[in-house]
Amino acid sequence: MKLLEYEAKEIFARSGIPTPQGGVVRVPEEVEKWLNLPGDRVVLKAQVEVGGRGKAGGVVITEKSEAVLKARDLFSKTIKGIAIREVLVEEFLPIQKEFYLAITVDRSSKGALLLFAESGGADIEDLAERDPRAVRRTLLSPLVPEVPQFMLRYLTGKAPKEVGQVIQALYRVFREKDAILAEINPLASTARGMVAADAKLIVDDNALKRQGIAVNRDLSMRERVAEENGFSYVDLAGTIGVIGNGAGLTMATLDLIEYYKGSAANFLDVGGGAGEERVKLAVQLVAENPSVNVIVVNLLGGITRCDEVARGIISAGVSQRVIVRLAGTNEEEGRRLLAERGYEMLGNMDEVVRAALEVKG
Repeated sequence: MKLLEYEAKEIFARSGIPTPQGGVVRVPEEVEKWLNLPGDRVVLKAQVEVGGRGKAGGVVITEKSEAVLKARDLFSKTIKGIAIREVLVEEFLPIQKEFYLAITVDRSSKGALLLFAESGGADIEDLAERDPRAVRRTLLSPLVPEVPQFMLRYLTGKAPKEVGQVIQALYRVFREKDAILAEINPLASTARGMVAADAKLIVDDNALKRQGIAVNRDLSMRERVAEENGFSYVDLAGTIGVIGNGAGLTMATLDLIEYYKGSAANFLDVGGGAGEERVKLAVQLVAENPSVNVIVVNLLGGITRCDEVARGIISAGVSQRVIVRLAGTNEEEGRRLLAERGYEMLGNMDEVVRAALEVKG
């Protein structure tokens, strides 16, 4: 789950990483209590869980005299479709130099990947693409409690020694908070030392309970309902709803849709042994997505009975066309039940996907 910037900065500050002075507001008028920050200007930063907010107008540098007005304008906007409900008000930092620092998970080595560059800011991705050597990288086992000094020397190069202290603190945060990403971009060099001008922290979804986080804010409403009912579900951007049993079969269905130039609206794995009520709920959940114009149900009946699946599809009663591939236990009975109600049950996955692509929204 992605934490908001101010949440990440609170964690960073408690771990000894310097952060700008400021605080979060939820109505424009609250900005006034932060106008005693140093300098003549403040920075207003929309708190939304998406990237690229600066280029989308979500970061505003303003004179203090216009801060409330600018905040009112910012609260009226959306960033990539997300309404702005919180704004971080911070002092304007006179930055002398920007650095980039991040720690993420390297899945191939099952370790922590530390990255550092002597340039930072919004265009760090372009820099890394143009000159991969500009971003120094090193791997470290997460079982190691701190970054060894020789790694720090390699990463920081000629950067100020304070950077090494920030790396150590960020690595502690990464381990203690079960993070899959801890990032400071930019890490700003100022007259008073290094400051985390921005902060990003993503906590592993599997560790939310251990971290005391009750609700995964990254989940959509459908994803939350699916989680409550034990489905593996992910919202996607397409128009073809997908229901399978088993992650491999469901992923293969998505791959085949992509192969035929289609676009899936979701991933939903109902799991093994799904009965009528479970299948009914799955079909209704997928059908609630307004982007879905056809639903593909691709299930193999082992401990899952095809006749139970068929009854679940029928009882769901959704308006979208449902195209079915069932194979296995009680297959003939499932086929009969579906045929009586006018549902298509085709012989293999390829036929089902191609039939779905023919449905126009």
